[in-house]
Amino acid sequence: MNKHPGQIEVDTLAERLKALAFPRSVGDFCAAQAARYGDAVAIDYFLDGVQLTYAELHRRSNRVAANLLAKGYRKGAHIAVMLPNGPASSILWFAVMKIGAVIVPVNTAYGAKELDFMLNQSDSQAIIISADYLPALESMNSRPDLLADPMVVVAGDLGALEAGGPLEEFDPGYPVAGTDLANLQYTSGTTGFPKGCMLTQDYWLLLSHSIGLVHQSYGSSRLFFWAPFFYMDGQWSFLSAMAIGGVAIVASSMSLSKFIGWLHENEAHYCVLPEPILKAVPPSPDDRALPLKMVHAFGWRPSAREEAERRFDIVARDSFGMTEVGPAMVCPRAAGDKLGSNTCGVAAPLRETRVVDADGNECPPGVAGELQIRGRSIMLGYYKRPDANAETFDGDWLRTGDLFVKDEDGFHRIVGRLKEMIKRAGENISASEVEAAMREAPAIAEAAALAVPDEQRREEVLVVLKLADGSTRTDMPPARVADHATMLAAFKRPRYVAYVDEFPRTPTNKISKTQITMATLNGPISDLANNSELSPDDAAALLSNRP
Repeated sequence: MNKHPGQIEVDTLAERLKALAFPRSVGDFCAAQAARYGDAVAIDYFLDGVQLTYAELHRRSNRVAANLLAKGYRKGAHIAVMLPNGPASSILWFAVMKIGAVIVPVNTAYGAKELDFMLNQSDSQAIIISADYLPALESMNSRPDLLADPMVVVAGDLGALEAGGPLEEFDPGYPVAGTDLANLQYTSGTTGFPKGCMLTQDYWLLLSHSIGLVHQSYGSSRLFFWAPFFYMDGQWSFLSAMAIGGVAIVASSMSLSKFIGWLHENEAHYCVLPEPILKAVPPSPDDRALPLKMVHAFGWRPSAREEAERRFDIVARDSFGMTEVGPAMVCPRAAGDKLGSNTCGVAAPLRETRVVDADGNECPPGVAGELQIRGRSIMLGYYKRPDANAETFDGDWLRTGDLFVKDEDGFHRIVGRLKEMIKRAGENISASEVEAAMREAPAIAEAAALAVPDEQRREEVLVVLKLADGSTRTDMPPARVADHATMLAAFKRPRYVAYVDEFPRTPTNKISKTQITMATLNGPISDLANNSELSPDDAAALLSNRP
């Protein structure tokens, strides 16, 4: 059987990746790129007017590494970092890797409740934190016994962590290797509270070089990013630029109205394009003059992707990845005949995929089943979660919990989720976490968090509440629900709230979310953002068009 041209394209990338001489560690990678590219700009924080060259990034991270070592932090120490996008976050990332410590990136939107969980669960011994986020840290109820006093960064200044100035060479005095644990990258997943993915240094080296080769295939070297640095997207973004000697152009905040202008001003060749940009920014004669060559259009509708390609004269492609595995699929340039099916592409270099049924048997082409992935340097497992590891791994295959169809050419299409996740404006929200927070209110007996459609954010959070015996809607009105939800990070808080006398149930008495309809509800759906109630028609549309 002849291979599809797109598969041949990805096979070529895989051969190039296998032929690369990988650095021994992330620290060695930083040193090698500094030696090769020197005073060329590595990262441009254009909104802040700050640039870091390859050499400067290396020398400054050497100094921070030396100072961390002098403070007693060594290989294996768990160091939490809670910083916004900026030079400090990228310098620290390399510094922690250079001493072989384990970095624990912390979402800057987290409050005391979430910090309580993450810092304790991760066994963090240190936290490097922006002064802006100290109130949340100081409000924690249960500070980890091992956690030292915070190292505070004021207005992006690393202060004492850089005392002594840039350092040309750094050696911790012990080996740091690709197999060493690099970080605990927390992912909301879809069940319960976040889980810490144990990722090695080789995970990041493989990921950055794999994505870097894709950029090179399009001739892209000026790469525009806006993802927060505490997420893997922010991390792979700048590393993939460094892997090809390019420039990572990083926005410290996001603005749909300014986005297209930023791309023009910075002569960007690549970005992750947000789908709402098509509606938020009217078409302009200058659109086709954008320097963009290729964009990732994650989860876009086929019609929207086609519109973006026409409007901006670009190649727009989806793909599929997870914190647990890094890149899982690549959608090649030569996939034009597959795009109408909303394909995510074929298995990425050094990745294997299979789609299996409930008994673990591989599904024939065109039949939906669970996607499983294996390959070099996927996560070691979830930190201190043997229960989750037992559920997630089938031998060396990682179970994604997502339903896919694979066609006869090896192209994949996502068709649903086995797991529950709400994806709001690029943030992954665990429905179970929202439900657990709701149940902490004495007046709420049970809660169901649902994903509902939203034009700007793709999905929004609707919570359906069953109140405790003796409580009424007067005791727990929508405004009080909104106040109670402030225990969650802002991006996790529900937009809509509704009430039921009783939930529809499965035979095992679990809440059946798929059976929640207007007929199930006791009263209207309230819009917390607008302090109003949806009309019956709008409420019915919200529920009937759920993802």
